[in-house]
Amino acid sequence: MGVLSVPAEVRAILLDIEGTTTPITFVQETLFPYIKDNVKEYIRAHWEEEECQRDVALLRKQAQEDSSLDGAVQIPLESGSGEEELERVIQAVVDNVHWQMSLDRKTTALKQLQGHMWRAAYATGHVKGEIFEDVVPAIRKWREAGMKVYIYSSGSIEAQKLLFGYSTEGDILELFDGHFDTKIGPKVESESYRRIAASIGCATNNILFLTDVPREANAAEEADTHVAVVIRPGNAGLTDDEKSYYSLISSFNELFLPSST
Repeated sequence: MGVLSVPAEVRAILLDIEGTTTPITFVQETLFPYIKDNVKEYIRAHWEEEECQRDVALLRKQAQEDSSLDGAVQIPLESGSGEEELERVIQAVVDNVHWQMSLDRKTTALKQLQGHMWRAAYATGHVKGEIFEDVVPAIRKWREAGMKVYIYSSGSIEAQKLLFGYSTEGDILELFDGHFDTKIGPKVESESYRRIAASIGCATNNILFLTDVPREANAAEEADTHVAVVIRPGNAGLTDDEKSYYSLISSFNELFLPSST
């Protein structure tokens, strides 16, 4: 690691979040535990609201699709026969959420509820998005040099905007030209990076993708996107082959932009 020269044709920098802009521990030790610890209270408090009912309906539909999976928790319909039955339905929602999270599932139903819970947590100050200290100064420099900067994360666009809108560095959403989540495609499939390039309005080789996950780096590279793998405290270790193959950085400050940009 050291200084990494950004190829002259690069016009946009695409950033992963977890393990790249934000410590993995923030997601594992703050965001996910918040959901587990507060889901029952949240569902109970918001039960009568339309948004919560939509979240529960989506979880119920997902549970039906998961019915053949070991340990899957079904969510019964509420027939309106009293407080005891309501409590039973709410507990089924809680158990379903805990089951999905224990398997690290990324279903739309789970992510939608998580996003709504995190929105409430950020807005009330219970949670602040953690950002590595080199991130904001580096992005400001890139933008001054004419670079566009985008986010691509498996977390929903809403969750991304909450993290950066209520961050330890304040509201830094203005630093980003756009956001992508897995609705554009999985991060481990090369076609996703072609779609992102088309959406941005450039060629794939006009993009530099920064991620901590070699499988994602490989998929981007297959699409002719430039990549660098980010080494941060707490990230999964790389094999010797990965270390020798990929361009590696441990800080955004190690990226050197050519004066032509």
